[in-house]
Amino acid sequence: MSVADGPSSSRMPSFEPTGLSNLLQVSRLILVQARNLLFDTITADEHLTFESRLMPGSTIGKHLRHARDHFELLLQSVSSQPPLIFSYDKRMRNTPMETLVSSAHDALSSTISQLEHLSSVCEADSEHGKGFITVNDRRIDLDEPMTLNAVTPDMQALQTSFGRELWFAGLHAVHHWSMIRVIAGELGLQIDGTFGVAPSTLLYSTATSDPLSKSKM
Repeated sequence: MSVADGPSSSRMPSFEPTGLSNLLQVSRLILVQARNLLFDTITADEHLTFESRLMPGSTIGKHLRHARDHFELLLQSVSSQPPLIFSYDKRMRNTPMETLVSSAHDALSSTISQLEHLSSVCEADSEHGKGFITVNDRRIDLDEPMTLNAVTPDMQALQTSFGRELWFAGLHAVHHWSMIRVIAGELGLQIDGTFGVAPSTLLYSTATSDPLSKSKM
């Protein structure tokens, strides 16, 4: 789909909500916010590459790429064979999505599609109610053990879980959406008030059919 085709529907597969399915839905909504921005406001390549005066060296393209990277690295790790070891520091900078609206759209759409697929195969867990997905014939739930290698600045191996990191990726993206809003303001561009809303608010709005959840999602 090209950028000119417009945002896709927000309809999600119908299933019994679980902790994991809720997190996957919120993650998707956060990235859809960014993709919608490329239709509504950030419509020129120059918007992506404009360097902020308030945050030197910062651009909208860099923030979009950086936030998406976290989801991609997490999903790549989950698709690998155990033990699941990953690092958020292994990012690809200077990618086309930082400078081209069409590439940013395609990159975000790819990650959104992955999250939609995982949502569609998420099953209820009768024992704990947290839900699980099956990836490469392996059952993965919220508590799936993972090891995060982080530079702090010394190398640290931190024990975490899939659920915790999916939650973090969403919060991390919202943080960067707020900085995108600042840069857009420098460009004289007005962003919809729903952009960069916290995951908890997104989830509540989805559950209650609040207008927020219907805003071009």
